[in-house]
Amino acid sequence: MFRKSIMAQRRSHVDIVAEILHIARRGARKTRIVYGANLNFKLLNEYLDRLEKAGLVQKDFDEEGLIKTTEKGKKYLEYYEGFRDFGMF
Repeated sequence: MFRKSIMAQRRSHVDIVAEILHIARRGARKTRIVYGANLNFKLLNEYLDRLEKAGLVQKDFDEEGLIKTTEKGKKYLEYYEGFRDFGMF
């Protein structure tokens, strides 16, 4: 088995995106995502801007600012889980 270095233990951007999408599947507020994904608000806002532009999340203003994973975001999670199941990541 490969020995993991300290640098290898950091999360990649792909992992962070997957974590945000996973938390927001049923709708979540920013505070829930910050705590669940272990991010700060500044970093979360940067990710949410990118994810919204990519069509992976949407802000639902009717439900007091809930952030929800879109169908495209759910597809991303399926692919992510599939790659993770290979055991290489």
